[in-house]
Amino acid sequence: MAFSSLSGAGTAAARQALAVDGRSLNALKLQAGQGDAQATRDATREAARQLESLFMRELIKSMREATAKSGLLDGAEGNLANDLFDQQLSVQMSGRPGGLADAIQRQLSRQLGGDGQTTIDAGSTLSLDATLRKAAPADNPRASAPKGRENFVQHHRAAAERVAQDSGIPASFMLGQAGHETGWGRSEIRNKDGSNAFNLFGIKAGKGWTGKVAEVTTTEYVNGQPRKVTARFRAYGSYEESFRDYARLINDNPRYEKARAKTHSAAAYAAELQKAGYATDPQYATKLARAIQSTQSVARNPVVAQAPGTQA
Repeated sequence: MAFSSLSGAGTAAARQALAVDGRSLNALKLQAGQGDAQATRDATREAARQLESLFMRELIKSMREATAKSGLLDGAEGNLANDLFDQQLSVQMSGRPGGLADAIQRQLSRQLGGDGQTTIDAGSTLSLDATLRKAAPADNPRASAPKGRENFVQHHRAAAERVAQDSGIPASFMLGQAGHETGWGRSEIRNKDGSNAFNLFGIKAGKGWTGKVAEVTTTEYVNGQPRKVTARFRAYGSYEESFRDYARLINDNPRYEKARAKTHSAAAYAAELQKAGYATDPQYATKLARAIQSTQSVARNPVVAQAPGTQA
């Protein structure tokens, strides 16, 4: 998650923002470097609040994942709704007097070379920048992807576009399918030790697979009915490896030949993948087509992810 802008009259709205692009990170850094004591205090306070918000969101996420699921709201739409709610809750819980933000602010002030009431030089500004970026995993391609459709698409866009150039599979198709398979980053496949398997497409480890493997419980449809089963999935060293392995599977496996010929249409491509047996969900084509189309919408109209009722 990036950080909210603090400029002018937008400060109040910024405190309610859920996720924004990297420009607001620079806004904090610039404000801290204005040479004004009050600006320094405001910047460190807001940085501390948002770092606390990140911590609270991870805590809420862990609590939700530890709770038994009913299955009624499982899926991309339910995951997205939960993600937005968790983000909003973490924002509302952060920045309270006597909370974690106060301790973080004191630590930031010490790192900046003072008590939070002095101006800072360029070197200290870089220290603030580095501190904030350590808390934002989007800069690290090995980290878990940020959650939420817009964040997910922006995080993986570059890798998808590189693979698209080599494979001929549209980046939006791969991003949409990766988003659908992972609930836009909320349900990524994990290894036994909890580390990320970086498998964005739910590709299983068959007899011919010689790489790393992650065994997880998943839902399969038998005669149209969902069943929980333990399955072996391929594991990778990075998200880009996952994109490239998916592209090889689609381009090299004869069963997906008809799908490769339908990359002009999200609905037709999704339908051919289902016919070829990519997934057992009888509604897979409909769900996948909708995910791809939503990804294309994000590409045409990039927006900041927000909670309902907030303003950009």
